[in-house]
Amino acid sequence: MAKRVYPLAKAYGLLEPGPVVLVTTARKGRTNIMTMSWHTMMEFEPPLVGCVISGRNASFDTLRATRQCVINIPTLELAKQVVGVGNCSGRSVDKFAKFGFTPIAASIVEAPLIAECYASLECRVADTRLVNRYNFFVLEVVAAWVDAAARKPQTLHHRGNGVFAVAGETVKLRSAMK
Repeated sequence: MAKRVYPLAKAYGLLEPGPVVLVTTARKGRTNIMTMSWHTMMEFEPPLVGCVISGRNASFDTLRATRQCVINIPTLELAKQVVGVGNCSGRSVDKFAKFGFTPIAASIVEAPLIAECYASLECRVADTRLVNRYNFFVLEVVAAWVDAAARKPQTLHHRGNGVFAVAGETVKLRSAMK
């Protein structure tokens, strides 16, 4: 196999770890939604998620102040709204209204779930030691919700520059380890 030099500025597109998600926050009666793809699972129990949220994002200040959010997982049917949410600021736009999303009260945190997303994870900030240096939050999932009717959800995976892959076929492999 012949390999060629690949631009370092595009390397992230090779490693995007999981589906594009919609992060909801709430503060002083105002809700917001942001599109995020830079996240990773860090631990199984308790479930910990690490994520990068730019300090320029309206959600950054809210998450830092309230220490809670909801990670909502959309499917392919919501692709246009997902991109739209990512291309406007919550400082000047009510993204729930603009993109036709339905907020649902969470069971533990103040931020709402998005009804149209197939899964939602209520989170609290567990660790902020890397926030000042890298804008990296460690979140603990404190409640999880999934649409029981969703059989084979097709999630979006960001590849960079407006390109997305769609989760494909699920393959079950038996572990060789015993």
